[in-house]
Order: sequence, then C-alpha cells, then structure tokens
Amino acid sequence: MPFHIRDAKTDDLVRELARRRNCGLTEAVKQAVAAELQREETKIPLRERVRPVQSLFRSFPRTGLSADKAFYDSLNDERDA
Repeated sequence: MPFHIRDAKTDDLVRELARRRNCGLTEAVKQAVAAELQREETKIPLRERVRPVQSLFRSFPRTGLSADKAFYDSLNDERDA
C-alpha cells in the first residue's frame, strides 16, 4: 500500500526519527503511530485530571467573606471609573 508524504516538514521529521532510531522510513512511521495510539488509549481526560483539584478546593471551609474589589484594583493601580 503506497503512502506518500507531500509535506516537507513531515518528511523531515520522519527522516530524523528514522535516523535517530536507525531504522527505515516505514518502520519509523509505524513506531511513531503506534506510540501515539498507545498514548491516546492511556490518556486521562482533563475532567478526570482536574477532579482531585476540585475536590481539594471544595474541602476548604467557606469564609462568608466577599471579595474587596477596591483592594484588588489597588494592587494593579486601577481606579473605579
């Protein structure tokens, strides 16, 4: 099955990988695609990666205080318009 790479940058990247791994172009493409597919299969979705941070944040007690806009604006030398 022919597979043609018409993009110069992609061609350069495949050739560089093949050179570093001391293998042919076909083998370099096969290894790269297999590694990327494996990474996709084991990837943890963002929602699941953020969940522990959200849980930690929710565990902090509420203070009942409101943010002081004037104070935060003063940190940036901003003034009410």
